Amino acid sequence: MKQVITTGISALVFAALLGGCAGSSGGSDTQNQANNVKTQHQNYDAKAFYETTSYFGSGFSHDGESILMGSDESGVFNVYSMDVKTGNKTQLTDSPDTSYPVSWFPKDKRVLFTKDSGGNERYHVYVLEQDGTVKDLTPGDETRASFRGFTKDGSAFFVTSNERDPRFNDLYRYDSKDYSSKLVFTNNAGYEVGDVGPKGHFVALGKTHSNRDSDVYILDLRKRGEPELISEHTEPANYMVEGFSVDGRSLYYGTDAKGEFSQIWQYDMPTGKHSQVLADDWDVTFIRFSDSGRYQVSGVNADASSKVSILDTKTGKPLALPPLPAGDIRAVRFSDDETQMAFYLNSDTSPSNLYVWTLGAPEARKLTEALNPAMDTAHLVPSEVVRFKSFDGLEIPGLLYKPKQASADNPAPVMIWVHGGPGGQSRSGYNPTIQHLVNQGYGIFAINNRGSSGYGKTFFHLDDKQHGEGDLQDMVWGKAYLQGLDWVDDERIGIMGGSYGGYMTAAALAFEPETFKVGIDIFGVTNWVRTLNSIPPWWESFRKALYDEMGDPATDGERHRAISPLFHATNITKPLMVIQGANDPRVLQVESDELVEKVRENGVPVEYVLFEDEGHGFTKKVNRITASEAYLKFLQTHL
Repeated sequence: MKQVITTGISALVFAALLGGCAGSSGGSDTQNQANNVKTQHQNYDAKAFYETTSYFGSGFSHDGESILMGSDESGVFNVYSMDVKTGNKTQLTDSPDTSYPVSWFPKDKRVLFTKDSGGNERYHVYVLEQDGTVKDLTPGDETRASFRGFTKDGSAFFVTSNERDPRFNDLYRYDSKDYSSKLVFTNNAGYEVGDVGPKGHFVALGKTHSNRDSDVYILDLRKRGEPELISEHTEPANYMVEGFSVDGRSLYYGTDAKGEFSQIWQYDMPTGKHSQVLADDWDVTFIRFSDSGRYQVSGVNADASSKVSILDTKTGKPLALPPLPAGDIRAVRFSDDETQMAFYLNSDTSPSNLYVWTLGAPEARKLTEALNPAMDTAHLVPSEVVRFKSFDGLEIPGLLYKPKQASADNPAPVMIWVHGGPGGQSRSGYNPTIQHLVNQGYGIFAINNRGSSGYGKTFFHLDDKQHGEGDLQDMVWGKAYLQGLDWVDDERIGIMGGSYGGYMTAAALAFEPETFKVGIDIFGVTNWVRTLNSIPPWWESFRKALYDEMGDPATDGERHRAISPLFHATNITKPLMVIQGANDPRVLQVESDELVEKVRENGVPVEYVLFEDEGHGFTKKVNRITASEAYLKFLQTHL
């Protein structure tokens, strides 16, 4: 359920939520030109974009007959089983709270899944028995738990939980038959459990020291010793657990110690030898193996797109895939007998669709049709990677979406889109909100400002303890770049974003009050003083990294107040929309409440949408539709 708060002109936002398609707002033109645009381009409302189905999860059952997946086709994410041969789905959970698939059991069709309550991020691990009964394996109102894998023989599985101490995740071993559990690692030092070895003897641990320095350790659960440091280094560098090898003899880890970008390395436990496995001119983001180890799957974050490689380790050659539609491959999984491969394809104009390929077959079978069948991909827009020079000459990348209606004769308004974080990245791939706004005639420029991930560690750290400064100027200079494009209406440029992007939106209106025409703040931080003093207890292990990024509230409180839009809300003179989840544990509702109150005191148009059953990010389809339509009506009114 949702609660919508509106005042004054904001009632217009909700007048057509369930109505027909809204018109484009793409600038003045002659009637003949307008009619011509209509014949070439079709507008869809938000509901049409969100009748697209989101799918994720590609794990095969032990017999290779079914795939465990998540889908929001019911309006809320639930867990499904898909028949590999027919593509027919069986809904396994029916919860009002978003539920995510975790894993089949290795030798039968019991299922592990996870869900929280109303977006509060206190995830529990549940088992779904074959008779349909459900058991919460990690009860407790304050408990937050996560699955960490099965042993190779399937007799046990591992779960981390903060039930003993809300700040830290201990490791528990569960019996696969009776679900009895045993605490096997008491975590009092702020480690993060990365992976458990195939026999359940070794645990790989990560520990964050700062936002540029971390370590990897290995612990032998059979001994009562301390974790062994395997990432000794002198200069600051990040080391991250990837996972144990299939035979359990070695550990794969990622590190940026050898250059600007993260590489994959291997540590051989018997010999203590380290060796490089994968390196690229971009971050190598992961490495995974099929059950026997024959197939190696790895990914690279190449200029905001995912590039996946699959290597046949027996031949040393890339696996020859069948012809596939354009898009990025995601979530590759092999069946236990390694005769089948499941994966998703995703692009800017196509949401993720599940494919299954029998290795060696001439083609892969597409098992889902995620895009609303009433929509034509010809009316959707791919992004273009562009770059511009910011105030200090630094080159800033971004993804630019140009509406099909836009031209030099019909210039379009544009919204600068700011990702979350700090330290996130706008990446290629289907985004229904972006596609909805672009379809309606609004350009979107998703800027990856300084401090974004994916462009090297130097670029990533350029905004440390300087938020609201250089990163905000990147947005200002991004606007100047847009004004140089002939299809952009240079008088109608706004800014929007979620979380850190919401902060940047509010900061732009408060500290650059004449730059942007409007702002849409989606659960953004407005008071860093409060936020940094009220972080969830389970963030304890990387509190230091957060403080290195943002500053310690004990010593940087004055600066936090100076960069917080709430304390400068009197400067805001341009129309503002605020969207918030009532159960958000990261950006508390009071952050948005107070900003709305302050800006309304200025006599500025403010729209406020509050979802009672959401947290930090909206997972229920009806709420995402409501939000997307609200963005559109706000822009049609004020931009």
